[in-house]
Amino acid sequence: MRLLTYNIHKGIGGRDRLYRLRRIIEVIENENPDLLCLQEVDRGVPRSRLHDQPKLLSEQFFSAGCTFQLNVRLKKGGYGNLLLARWSFTERHSISLGLPGKKARGAQIGIIDSPEGSFRFINLHLGLGEQERHQQMGHLLSHHLFRRSQGLPTLIAGDTNDWRNTLAEGPLAEHGFQHCTHPISRFRTFPAYLPVGSLDKVFCSSGIRISNLRVVRTKSAKAASDHLPLVIDFHCD
Repeated sequence: MRLLTYNIHKGIGGRDRLYRLRRIIEVIENENPDLLCLQEVDRGVPRSRLHDQPKLLSEQFFSAGCTFQLNVRLKKGGYGNLLLARWSFTERHSISLGLPGKKARGAQIGIIDSPEGSFRFINLHLGLGEQERHQQMGHLLSHHLFRRSQGLPTLIAGDTNDWRNTLAEGPLAEHGFQHCTHPISRFRTFPAYLPVGSLDKVFCSSGIRISNLRVVRTKSAKAASDHLPLVIDFHCD
């Protein structure tokens, strides 16, 4: 199976600042994923022509499994996280990771009964402060909606904003999650046109076997967003 995680930056290019959702679609299409963890997806916002991006993307890719989490509300519309899957969800949940005085953030849980068995995948977008990120991850891992399916093989993916790469220790290690996007020198994703930061990360539990993990560094990916996407090929053991 193949999962792609991608901060699409509302479909706005990182350098030219032009809104071109078609570029995002082409980047994703070229990788042919089964599962999508997308962040910064607009719905009804003037900067993106009032497009309902969750609807457009689900129609373009997978309508079987689709769930949108609106995190940031603007004067008109807002943006958040989008989970898409080739197979229907048996469960899907949204968890707020917002903290007082900070920009709203969130995580999504999707549980899939795939051809290789049941597993769950988590899509998240964490805050800009290091302490904030650790609090958010701790909240997610201790949340009752996360704990009740903790026996399933699990992939956690998304934009962590973890510049100093400190999240792999602490709660993630204590819960048995392995940092897959390591060494960080191989997984730099931001900014897309000249990546220096490994901000987009993947963690997995036992029961997940990753066969390939890479950054998409195509010319189109470098133009479509301010982040580069990650592609994960994996199996459920």
